Amino acid sequence: MSAVPSDPSAQAAQPAALEAFEARLARYPAQPGSLAAQRVLSYREVDRAGHDALPLVLLHGIGSGAASWVQQFDAFGATRRVLAWDAPGYGASTPVGASSPVAADYSEVLKEWLDALRIERCVLVGHSLGAIIAGAFAAAYPQRLAGLLLLSPAGGYGAAAAEVREAKRDQRLAMLNELGPQGLADKRSANMLSAHASDEARAWVRWNMSRVIPHGYAQATHLLANADLAGDLAHYHGRVNVAVGADDAITTPEACEKIAQAARTRLQIVPCAGHAGYIEAPAAYNAIIDAFCRVGATEAGQQPAQNQSQRGANP
Repeated sequence: MSAVPSDPSAQAAQPAALEAFEARLARYPAQPGSLAAQRVLSYREVDRAGHDALPLVLLHGIGSGAASWVQQFDAFGATRRVLAWDAPGYGASTPVGASSPVAADYSEVLKEWLDALRIERCVLVGHSLGAIIAGAFAAAYPQRLAGLLLLSPAGGYGAAAAEVREAKRDQRLAMLNELGPQGLADKRSANMLSAHASDEARAWVRWNMSRVIPHGYAQATHLLANADLAGDLAHYHGRVNVAVGADDAITTPEACEKIAQAARTRLQIVPCAGHAGYIEAPAAYNAIIDAFCRVGATEAGQQPAQNQSQRGANP
């Protein structure tokens, strides 16, 4: 798959597609959350009064940000509080302190942010690298979760041999140094999607990837090398689901099957979707998220929220 669509008409359509996404995103502006020691955690939120459902918290992957979840804000904002962070080192969020961080460095920031927002319990969704952070949080604070949903989870290389970890880390860092954020987006963003993705989805993935902060991306690269999601999931005994796109070439269905086994759950495979499935196939992924939240509400004795909004058509 080429990194940039070769069809001139597709290229010409992208500015209009971005304008449409940016107009939707403007309804959910980034806002700074204050943490200890003058640190900041940037996030986007929709919180309309009149519902009792637990908050839905969304964690993005290594080449993305809070803005990537705009279609989930649209879909679920009418029925529950929805929040998506810019991970430490992304957007306006203060980086973690360690130069080679581990998952706990990020999950502790997640706890501090949720504490600041007075969110005692939530449904936590992690995509790709965000799944690593979500898994570490679940292992450390299981009482804070009504459920853990992992979408195309990255497993990390923490259980691999040292030379494998170092090679994977150094290869990604070299690419970052060579290409920079915009070059990464131009070269790598198409790998995030299946052949079925619309030009609008391709433009939105590229837009998000082009906005990564080099230092934060480098720290996240170390996190990916150091992490062991399967090991963290072995310590979490709450409700967990794992889903992946059938055409995901980054965290393949075979790799995600191992994560699902570690979590003692069944892997759900989404047809005609790649790695950034929640962007290119929002209807399918919103249905997965909605069903997961509804089951959790039923088990907790809550009244399931009736989602009257459009759950998301393909962009």
